Amino acid sequence: MENASPALLSPEPPAGIFDAKCDEKGRLKLPVRFAAYLKANDVGRVFITTTDLRIARIYPEKVWQSNQNFFNQPGEDADTAEDLAFITNLYGDFSTMDEHGRVLIPTQLRRELELEKQTVWLDVFRGHINVYPKKIYDERRQRALVGLAEKSKAFERKGFQ
Repeated sequence: MENASPALLSPEPPAGIFDAKCDEKGRLKLPVRFAAYLKANDVGRVFITTTDLRIARIYPEKVWQSNQNFFNQPGEDADTAEDLAFITNLYGDFSTMDEHGRVLIPTQLRRELELEKQTVWLDVFRGHINVYPKKIYDERRQRALVGLAEKSKAFERKGFQ
């Protein structure tokens, strides 16, 4: 089911990681490319939540509906689905993008992840937008830097250009 989500959106997502600001009222001003991506895909509403209490995720409504279907048919992972559904509902809510390209991060989520009045970093992955708080962005960056030259050479040997 995970692989089905990106097919729900058509125009190419922004490539790269971009910074943005969450203001004191919890409004996240999306970079122009992200707002354009959502508009090009005719996304009226998004569901903003977390699955791990580390990063926020902004799901276009159609992608979130796909996740809801996944929760409703978990197979042998019923307990995990129930726990994830609980957390995503506890911290999540729907939002619409305003004319300035802002979405409202749910209060409990932005406080838990310390997003208010902070710079955050965004990327698109599997049909949703990840929102990295500074602490998690710094951790992720440091992890990626460890042995970077060796990682790069190893992938070049495998055909990465």
